[in-house]
Parts: sequence; C-alpha cells; structure tokens
Amino acid sequence: MPQDPAAEPLVTQPEPFAVEVEAGQKLFWCACGRTKNGAFCDGSHKGTGLKPVVEVAEEAGTKYLCGCKRTTTPPWCDGSHARL
Repeated sequence: MPQDPAAEPLVTQPEPFAVEVEAGQKLFWCACGRTKNGAFCDGSHKGTGLKPVVEVAEEAGTKYLCGCKRTTTPPWCDGSHARL
C-alpha cells in the first residue's frame, strides 16, 4: 500500500515568512509545504489529505507565518524551525 503523502508536511523554508497584512485580511496558509507561493496555498495540497489553514488578521502589521510546517500554533511561527 502506498505511503500517505499527508503523513508529514514538507518544509517550505527553514525560517518564518514575514508578511505585511491588513486588518481583516483573510490568509490561506499552506499547511502541506508543497506550495510555490511562499507561505500561501496555491492548491498543491490536492490529493495529500492536507488543507490550508484559513486565518483572518485581527490587526495590520508584520506577521510571521511558519515556513517549516512544524509549528504547534498554525499558521503562526512558534520557533519550531530552530529544532530542525
């Protein structure tokens, strides 16, 4: 039987993505690590069993989205990349 590709997301990059957001902006964070669109979903998760995390920014400013896909607080970076 083939291995479930959703068993573990891929590391997009080993550090967080710093993104500028507006208050009320809807974010679709890539949880699978297969995107070619930085921190954001581009649909590459299809067939993996994973799906993006949808988050609405409460306030404007710089936010740090997880790039390693190991955060315990998705979509936000929690420093998990330091243990890669």
